[in-house]
Amino acid sequence: MSQTKIQQDSIPILKTTKSRKPKIRFYVQTFFFFLVALITLNKALSEVGLSIPYISNGSLHAICPFGGVASLYKFATVGTFVQKIHESSFVLMVIAFLLAILFGPVICSWVCPFGTFQEWLSRIGRKLFGKRFNHLIPAKVDSILRYLRYVVLFLVLYLTFTSTKLIFQDVDPYYALFQFWSDEVAVSAFIILGVTILMSLVIDRPWCKYACPYGAVLGIFNLFRIFKIRRATSSCTDCKLCDRSCPMNITVSSRKAVLNHQCISCLSCTSENSCPMSDTVEFSTKGGK
Repeated sequence: MSQTKIQQDSIPILKTTKSRKPKIRFYVQTFFFFLVALITLNKALSEVGLSIPYISNGSLHAICPFGGVASLYKFATVGTFVQKIHESSFVLMVIAFLLAILFGPVICSWVCPFGTFQEWLSRIGRKLFGKRFNHLIPAKVDSILRYLRYVVLFLVLYLTFTSTKLIFQDVDPYYALFQFWSDEVAVSAFIILGVTILMSLVIDRPWCKYACPYGAVLGIFNLFRIFKIRRATSSCTDCKLCDRSCPMNITVSSRKAVLNHQCISCLSCTSENSCPMSDTVEFSTKGGK
């Protein structure tokens, strides 16, 4: 049997093996999306004397780790939290930071329900635009917009510190999505939610890329996190499948280790998901070869 024949016969086996891998991240994302939805719904029901068994009736602010970040200054200077923020937000903030030190922004890609919501919308966008999806914005414009979320982070923290109020709620599309029935949601938040929905049909995770202040905070941990996306140059075939699979448009194929502030640790580029060469793109502490 010729070598060509062996290679051809091995291709479907490889595809079958990969297709049988459980979509663990999808299951985790779905779990947290509906968990947050049920918690916020249960909070609304508890206000009229109803409840869902075994589901917490904590508010959306109580289960958001960014609330802890927004309250850091007031807690350090006065010893209290910003209005509507709970102690649980501080606990979640610490957990998120520890995870980020180890694995990077896994909260963004595995837990955050608004990131999951954008990913679900992107499936429609891929059907509408095909290969052009996520590549319609010129690269130079995109590279500048990537740093806009740090401007948003600075403004949110500054205004929150000076006003001691949760300013971000009025522009938060995440809050609008899970509290759309509430009269507490500002019109501006609904507008930004609408824009994010439309942009998600053209761009993968537009809010995460360009505007999310919490994503900006966690993105910094990519510079020194312990587990990184690493590429073994010795076995890389330069097929660039890792680049095409990255929702954040990071050129993984040009790096030995991904230190980009936009990486969300979704693992889409790894050998277990898109790279056809085993042990080539890995999530590990070891350097590439």
